[in-house]
Amino acid sequence: MPVPAAAAFLDLGHLRSGLEAGTFTSVELTEFFLDRCESLGPELNAVVTLLREPALKRAGELDDERRRGNVRGPLHGIPFGAKDLLAWPGTPTTWGASPYRDRVIDVESTVVRKLMDAGGVLVAKLSMVEIAGGLGYRTANAAFNGPGRNPWNRERWSGGSSSGSGSAVGAGLVPFAIGSETWGSITTPAGLCGVTGLRPTYGLVSRHGAMTLSWTMDKIGPLARTAVDARTVLEVIQGRDENDLSTVVANRPDQYDQPIQPPFQLATLKGAKDRVQPEVAANFDASLEVLRQFAAIEEIELPDLPYNEVADLIVACEVASAHEELVTSGKIAEMSALEDRWRIYPDLMIPAIDYLRAMRIRTVIQRELDRLFKRYAAIVTPTLSTVAGPIDVPFSEWAKGFESTQISAASNLAGAPAVTAPNGFGADHLPTGLQFVGRVFEERRLIAVANEYQKRTEWHQATPPEFTPR
Repeated sequence: MPVPAAAAFLDLGHLRSGLEAGTFTSVELTEFFLDRCESLGPELNAVVTLLREPALKRAGELDDERRRGNVRGPLHGIPFGAKDLLAWPGTPTTWGASPYRDRVIDVESTVVRKLMDAGGVLVAKLSMVEIAGGLGYRTANAAFNGPGRNPWNRERWSGGSSSGSGSAVGAGLVPFAIGSETWGSITTPAGLCGVTGLRPTYGLVSRHGAMTLSWTMDKIGPLARTAVDARTVLEVIQGRDENDLSTVVANRPDQYDQPIQPPFQLATLKGAKDRVQPEVAANFDASLEVLRQFAAIEEIELPDLPYNEVADLIVACEVASAHEELVTSGKIAEMSALEDRWRIYPDLMIPAIDYLRAMRIRTVIQRELDRLFKRYAAIVTPTLSTVAGPIDVPFSEWAKGFESTQISAASNLAGAPAVTAPNGFGADHLPTGLQFVGRVFEERRLIAVANEYQKRTEWHQATPPEFTPR
């Protein structure tokens, strides 16, 4: 049976119901999303590699399993996309960078393998900022296949570094996608494209088979329609992996064994809306009124520590070490963004003593934030200070005069999780986001708060007109 056009923006629960009822098969659903990726993906520079033949073959196998009564789980037969820093055999893994545009890494990344084992169907490798933004890009044009374009306005940025993951989910090209974050690379595209993004606790999801940007800060997580969808994906991809010794098994009783229900204790940060666009501030105030329906909220301050400076130094040192070969081989000259061709050189000369000092300060940050975060189900802030900016204008110009809090740097340094959810529209009818940050390994608590918010609002159901089937 033909897949209804509305399926482009259905959540995972509704897609699963359609498969269970026989309204459509996995082959039909997969072909539907493959067609959207092929026809609409180029308008957003969202898709690097379309996997039509293997995806349809896989979907057919899963349909056969379903007919035999073997259903692997809630993702059985559902298509997805993966950021192109996740390796998969026989498939180019480009890292968004011109020197690697034809390179194949014959490794099964653990995240993709877990999703496939759970019945997911990989339909596309999705665009990203070259080297995940680690070379210091300052403009949207930092990928060999062009700048990530926002489905709400193609002349605006989709966000980095998981640009294709954000725009693909935002435009209904895939039901969910996998992105990665070192410092804002899931929350930014999710916030700018009006979708839900989940950055897991450091070590909760394996990075085996993924490009390294920062060994001590990289995290992999989903972008999806809803907080519940993000939880469904996380429950599949999380867990210990012998191929990634940084992974852990999170088995805290307060997270997994007890029901997570309101009322919640939340906090906001002092000054969180002082230097944001007026519409961002207004939407944040409106969101707090919704949150007060099921939570108590108090205002707090982050401990006075150099979060941005420490995060910047650690990332700079680890990127320089991980990607030194780009310099020694001369391939650095092939980067798309001009600044990405030289910014790594000073990072290669940072003294080891500075890195070690930053890591020592980081332990203080982790301790102090844990003391703070354990008092709350979530710290709530605007996801970003502005809506998406023009793709042809440097970030520093369109964001001039606006500034977010240091919660992103602080929580990424601490390895803490975050969820961002759509909370309205700002300037030029572009999406804004609401961010929930929590204690390590308390993703389910964060998701529960975000889900209660989404039960009471409809922003996550909004779809970009140009990509919404009629």
